[in-house]
Amino acid sequence: MTNSLRIRLLWWLLVPLALYVLVTGKAAYDNARHTADIVQDNALLASARMIAGEVEWSDGMLRVDIPPAALEVFASPYGDQVYYHVSVDDGRLLAGAPDFPSNRAAAEAATHDAPVSYDADFHGASIRALGFVRRMYDNGSIRRVLVSVGKTQASRDAMVRELWRPQLVRQIEIVLLAVALACIGLTFELRPLLKVKAEVMDRDPMQLEPLRVERLHAELRPIVEAINQCIARLGVQVAAQRRFIADAAHQLRTPLTVLETQLQYARQHRELAPSLTEALAAMQRSNRSMVGLTNKLLLLAQAEAADYTQLTKQKVDLSAIAKDVIEDLALVAQKRDIDLGAELGDDASIIGHEALLAALVFNVTENAVRYTQPGGHVTVAVARENERVMLTVTDDGPGIAAEARSRVFEPFYRASADTEGTGLGLAIAREIVQAHRGDIAIRASQASGRGVVVSVAFASA
Repeated sequence: MTNSLRIRLLWWLLVPLALYVLVTGKAAYDNARHTADIVQDNALLASARMIAGEVEWSDGMLRVDIPPAALEVFASPYGDQVYYHVSVDDGRLLAGAPDFPSNRAAAEAATHDAPVSYDADFHGASIRALGFVRRMYDNGSIRRVLVSVGKTQASRDAMVRELWRPQLVRQIEIVLLAVALACIGLTFELRPLLKVKAEVMDRDPMQLEPLRVERLHAELRPIVEAINQCIARLGVQVAAQRRFIADAAHQLRTPLTVLETQLQYARQHRELAPSLTEALAAMQRSNRSMVGLTNKLLLLAQAEAADYTQLTKQKVDLSAIAKDVIEDLALVAQKRDIDLGAELGDDASIIGHEALLAALVFNVTENAVRYTQPGGHVTVAVARENERVMLTVTDDGPGIAAEARSRVFEPFYRASADTEGTGLGLAIAREIVQAHRGDIAIRASQASGRGVVVSVAFASA
């Protein structure tokens, strides 16, 4: 069984209610039987007294005429059979069935003059019988007349059912109603907790804001507050790591720049051996890669730390930024024989941080230029669509495998190892877009899966 809070609470509710229904149902059944027995015994006693009232002396002999009313009292739609037996204490039968079942208690009734009820079997059927004694006086002699009346149990059993079943049905209905109300109540009352779950699931992994506890129940608030404390501690650790990366990248820039200068100076000496010149050139390329990686790490740390509420926001023309970036990358594209084009629309202003937005456009465009084969095309487009400004960078390069598209925004992930790069460009782009509350997506530009389209959407100014 699943470890469900709803099911466990229902068990806590159902088990006691089921035991209660069993106990009360048994008590109701016993009460119904007792009531039916009383009603039946009263009818038997009334019939016996009516028959006993018809016993008379005639010529010194006891005789009896059974009145129809004495038997009509048992009329019912259940077809009960009625039997009677009238005899004198000397054993003479006055009327009725001679083999009517007797009972020791009924015999004692002749002594104590009290009616006695008992159960018996007669002609293969279970009957309820009652014995009643009437004293008859004549010329100073006393005779006891025993009147016994019995009937089958169909009407009595029907009365038990009519008395007991409605009570049992009502109790079961109450249990079902309680279960239904419990399920409905739990569904409504667990909604705040489900909203917290949805809020956590929809969050970006680096969104370390506390969860809201305003609408939560008092019993659930301590749990969410503990989670918020954990988030706060995690935020402190993440902030410390970001500061470390930023500080380390900043500290690395100076010695790397000095090293670059020294390598350039060393390569200017023409008397160096060719092998040493090649080694210095390789060292210079590696150093430039280190400088690029350091700058990207510094920019990534800055983008991750950026918060929309704390950004130095201003009205920025995204088309103008894209134009400047294209001019900066034009020489790189020309060297790689790549056609770098632009489709820049008007009224493409957004609210944001100009330096970070420039880094965004630069990283996405440079990434497209870097991975597109010589002779390819890269197009940067900026346009306004309704209340949004769209930045689209399209290339006709080899493309990215469908299974890899969800990972290209991860730091240091590279879809292809054949091209130099840090694997940080799209990760930085995503952080900048999220800091500006925008959306970024990537897809293939061609039906064959070749080419890449990176689309970014911002709210227009």
